[in-house]
Amino acid sequence: SQEEKLKYLDDSLKGCNLDVHPTESALVIQYEVEATILGELGDPMVGERKECQKIIRLKSLNAHTDTSSLALKVVEECRLIHPSKLSEVEQLLFYLKNRKVPDGMKQQRVLPRDFTPYAGVEVGIEANITSIDEYVELLYEGIQEKIKGATLIFQLACNPNNLEELNNNEAALGALARVLREDWNLHKHGNLVAVVFPSLISHEEFTDNQNLKKEHDKSFRKYQSLLIKQEQFLRVALCLLLNLAEDTRTELKMRNKNIVNILVKILDREDEELLLVVISFLKKLSIFLENKNDMAEALAVEKLARLVPCEHEELLSTTLRLLLNLSFDTLLRSQMAQTGLIPKLCSLLADEGQRQLSMCILYHISMDDRFKSMFADTGCIPQLMKMMFSCGDAKMDVELISLCINLAANKNNAQILCEGNSLRMLMKRAVKLKDVLVMKMIRNLSQHNGPTKSLFLDHVGDLAAQIRNDEAEEFVIECLGTLANLNIPDLDWAMVLKEYNLVHYLKDRLKPGSAEDDLILEVVNMIGTVSMDDSCAAMLAKSGIIPALIELLNAQQEDDEFVCQIVYVFYQMVFHKATRDVIMGDTQAPAYLIDLMHDNNAEIRKVCDNTLDIIAEYYEEWGKKIQMEKFRWYNSQWLEMVESQMDEAGDPFLYEKERESFIGNGDILDRPDLLYSTGLMGADGTISPEFYTDFQSGGQGRTGFLNRY
Repeated sequence: SQEEKLKYLDDSLKGCNLDVHPTESALVIQYEVEATILGELGDPMVGERKECQKIIRLKSLNAHTDTSSLALKVVEECRLIHPSKLSEVEQLLFYLKNRKVPDGMKQQRVLPRDFTPYAGVEVGIEANITSIDEYVELLYEGIQEKIKGATLIFQLACNPNNLEELNNNEAALGALARVLREDWNLHKHGNLVAVVFPSLISHEEFTDNQNLKKEHDKSFRKYQSLLIKQEQFLRVALCLLLNLAEDTRTELKMRNKNIVNILVKILDREDEELLLVVISFLKKLSIFLENKNDMAEALAVEKLARLVPCEHEELLSTTLRLLLNLSFDTLLRSQMAQTGLIPKLCSLLADEGQRQLSMCILYHISMDDRFKSMFADTGCIPQLMKMMFSCGDAKMDVELISLCINLAANKNNAQILCEGNSLRMLMKRAVKLKDVLVMKMIRNLSQHNGPTKSLFLDHVGDLAAQIRNDEAEEFVIECLGTLANLNIPDLDWAMVLKEYNLVHYLKDRLKPGSAEDDLILEVVNMIGTVSMDDSCAAMLAKSGIIPALIELLNAQQEDDEFVCQIVYVFYQMVFHKATRDVIMGDTQAPAYLIDLMHDNNAEIRKVCDNTLDIIAEYYEEWGKKIQMEKFRWYNSQWLEMVESQMDEAGDPFLYEKERESFIGNGDILDRPDLLYSTGLMGADGTISPEFYTDFQSGGQGRTGFLNRY
């Protein structure tokens, strides 16, 4: 049969290598064997080759051993060593005889943790791995023989060099398992057997782990080699594409091939030179809207954030330039803030090489009110103030002061900006150098209620002194805006107006065309603030500022900002008797306010309603007019419906030569007969049942004075 034809030949030696054991008195033989299989015709077929190792332990080797005789005995008894290697064996034995093993290289006998040999189990002999079969046979005898066998195997297991051979001896493992299973309650040898198994298992696991680690290390080195080659190829290919992209038509073709998403995916790589090429490519593409949108969809900002900061200076600089291009987009600025880029960019302010780029990106992010508060916890604000004050009288970087102006618009940031003597130093620089941007920053600081605003009490005089005709309008605008923000109860505005002769300046600047609209608007804001003070309001009323405001209102009636601020001035003035009497008796302000009740601007309507409510409380006649006008406004639809019905009825009254509207000569509310004729009310003044029916069904009854009053 085929099985009978298969015959394993004796191990054919292909040559052996002799060496000495590193820690024991033993020879190590490494050789290869080949299993040969005979074919159907009896011809030998090549089989598997296997590397083997045999250890010859020389227990009798000592300082007095005759190495020549021992070498001859080893060659005669070991058929793996060819007789021609006798001299090599003798040399190795001589080396072992005279070798001194260092303490660190000596093999330690390893005992399991917390195991102490039991008294009475000592057998008086030293176990030898070559006698393992004899020890296994003892495990099948009586109790004393089992203890002796287990003890000898335990001695072998204490030597790590024996663990592999024990682990491969199935007969020994089976016998040990049987003893442990059947005689576990016998204290002495049961525990001995239980201790042998963990030693074997731990050795096996250690060997397996070592092999796995070697395989992993080998695979990882291969992977790294391939990765390096791949990244080199990618770098060269992308450099070529980057150069080809100089032609916009070619770049468009690349964009159609989804180049942006491919580049964003490569951002996950670690090779800095490759990343430099990728980010340079993305920076070039980012100037086009479509590419920028693709980067937003691919979440490029999240992947770029991990590169800030980095050790590679050129890579960091290129990354910041790309982020600067992307920061012009609102959505991408939001992504930058959400990915934690603000504190990272703030940390780069100390790097002079990356400071300007970082500051520009931070400036763009700070334009969004949602993210201004994030700067308070980064620690960058004191650093920015230090950079500002270090400029001295020199011109300040626009990026620096622009960022500070935006940050000052947040209350928490403003408190940090004003810590210590910062506000005083800012005022000193602004007044000395007539620095408009610094004054703009001061103006933003002044708008916050709380402790920050009270700090300005010491600087009101400095600000008021700048309100002059010979000062630059831009600088005066910021000073006026700052003063207008100081609605502080403890501030004596009357004294400020008198000491710096501001009433005359304010009145002159109210004339249409006397200055730029921005300056005139700030003058109106200033008047609104000082009008909260009773003595100031009287002073302004006597100066003739109220008619000037009416004239300005006529001239700027199309500008909602002007109209709203002027109406606010009237709102402040009607609280004081002196100015209220002037407004009601000497001006047409109430009529203007009534006309503005129905303005399209919600803020204007709100301020007008509040002002007219105050007027109605003090002046009964004007109160009726205001109530009537509100009635007309809220019931305009109903009044138009009544008038249209009268037209259809052909009432001769409506066709007189000098026909007047219902709202004009002869008020419709004074004509009850017209109301009765519509069917809404009876002749006795009662409401007809039909009205309730229409009202409940959503007809004409849903609009009318009953809904309002």
